[in-house]
Amino acid sequence: MTEQNRTPHIIETRPADWNHQVVTVQSGRQHSCKKPCRDCPWRRDAVGIFPAEAFRLSAHTAYDMSERTFGCHSTGTAKPSMCAGFLLRGANHNLSVRLGMLGRTIEMDQVSDGGVALFDSYAEMAIANGVEPNDPVLAPCRSNHS
Repeated sequence: MTEQNRTPHIIETRPADWNHQVVTVQSGRQHSCKKPCRDCPWRRDAVGIFPAEAFRLSAHTAYDMSERTFGCHSTGTAKPSMCAGFLLRGANHNLSVRLGMLGRTIEMDQVSDGGVALFDSYAEMAIANGVEPNDPVLAPCRSNHS
């Protein structure tokens, strides 16, 4: 892979509210966080940091065979990394993650919850953060147990 293909670039930016946005980044590097950060939305003790619309816009990462991953908000667009919470609770059915595990670019034995309680599924996390339980965007979301 050439260095140019590894350089991250922004594909799409969608506002979630006046202060937050959901950014889609394409990068040839497949890097992941080792544990959830302090404000990780997958943490049960970090509810309300991000607006409900951010969860609606990111729901497709939990759809069956999705090629888009849920990025860590702390690492930013210059050094994009997959969210540890996503890898632990929302990525079993994600095509990019599964291929990364097969190709050993994602090593799940290096990812842990860091001793914090995480939501069991994307839908549970989104609902806790204000998305209506019957919102159609959540219907296709898979959990790691389904």
